[in-house]
Amino acid sequence: MPQLIVDPWFNILISSWVIFLIIIPPKVMKHYFNNEPKMAKTHDSKTYPWDWLWY
Repeated sequence: MPQLIVDPWFNILISSWVIFLIIIPPKVMKHYFNNEPKMAKTHDSKTYPWDWLWY
């Protein structure tokens, strides 16, 4: 059975994992994304009571 011959397939497997784990992540992380996340507010905003009359 040709599937059991590991000579070419193992090299392809190892080289593809090297590409996906070592080469591609730094290239993706160098991109500048337009929608940078902003820091959340550290203080709570003040809430005002509801002063409408219900009658």
